[in-house]
Amino acid sequence: MRLKDKVAIITGAASGMGAADARLFAAEGATVLVTDILEEEGKAVAAQCVAAGGKAAFERLDVREAADWKRVADLTIARYGKWNVLVNNAGMSGAGFPDVTDLDVYHQLLDTNLKGVFLGIRAAVPHMKDRGGSIINLSSISANTGTFGLHIAYGASKGGVRALTKSAAVQFGPHNIRVNSIHPGVMPPMRSNRNPTGPNASSNRLMPRIPLGRAGRAEEVANAALFLASDESSYITGMEMHVDGGFLAT
Repeated sequence: MRLKDKVAIITGAASGMGAADARLFAAEGATVLVTDILEEEGKAVAAQCVAAGGKAAFERLDVREAADWKRVADLTIARYGKWNVLVNNAGMSGAGFPDVTDLDVYHQLLDTNLKGVFLGIRAAVPHMKDRGGSIINLSSISANTGTFGLHIAYGASKGGVRALTKSAAVQFGPHNIRVNSIHPGVMPPMRSNRNPTGPNASSNRLMPRIPLGRAGRAEEVANAALFLASDESSYITGMEMHVDGGFLAT
């Protein structure tokens, strides 16, 4: 198994890509801490991992709150004695907002998508310095290109994740902490408190530009995360991995 004996925290793991990560990581031997603000859904994902023969538990985590990060980090070390992998998956979509310059949405996007990743790195590094580790940050193709129909702060938040990843990779590389970003392309719509899951007009507009001719699947992003979490990627850091069906190649 590719993650045998590793302990992984995955944020936003109650659904979508985070849930796919949790199920795959548990199947590959990791002990997975499923975290989210959605408690019932998160507990269900952890239960699915256990029912399939894996090791998993749920903890509530609001990625915007430093105190929450400290609590979950301390709990992880107390319970498992180590922390090897962090997947900063929790995020808020920029779709579905009529006013793409709405200031409240701007703050929500930056707090969740960028500050949440920063706080995750900040919490993980002290516990990974002794043994090394892998931090995987979920960015987006919107970090590399403008996307019509999304709140304009979404691209800014994901571009910030892209730059933050590279800075952290350089800063913490001497401690054998690898930091990489994954940039999904058109995927099933993300959920958020202000943007319910539903048809995504911007996704439909982008579809003709995808060389592979289809939207991606959460499991395809999870496979990329598995590689970056495993020792197979031991000489890879500061990289941005595009899981986009070739969109950025056009």
